[in-house]
Amino acid sequence: MAYSIIVSLNQRQLYLLENNRVVRGYPVGIGKILTATPSGTFRIINKAPNPGGPFGAMWMGLDKPHYGIHGTNDPGSIGKQVSKGCIRMYNPDVLELSRLVPIGTMVTIRTFQTHLELCFELNQRVGNPLL
Repeated sequence: MAYSIIVSLNQRQLYLLENNRVVRGYPVGIGKILTATPSGTFRIINKAPNPGGPFGAMWMGLDKPHYGIHGTNDPGSIGKQVSKGCIRMYNPDVLELSRLVPIGTMVTIRTFQTHLELCFELNQRVGNPLL
């Protein structure tokens, strides 16, 4: 199974793709305006269960130093611009995600101007032209 992740910053959603098909969607918290979540394509390089503090139940580090996908000790922050740039998830969600994706999984983070643009991106990944 080949997994990848797309994070839509403006929708504050993380999409898990399996063989280029969306299989799960999760709400996320993202970086504040002054500590914005970086856009780009990264890879998961490590996993650390129970890292403590604001990282909640799981840390999955990206190959961009100091950035990752993690849980939270503040569930009310999900869906908001609150972090120092990381992707923040509910603890049960980040634990589920960490069980599914291996180290090396590609993570694409970006802003989609419209929902249609996001659908087009997902369609391109499966090789189907948007008609």
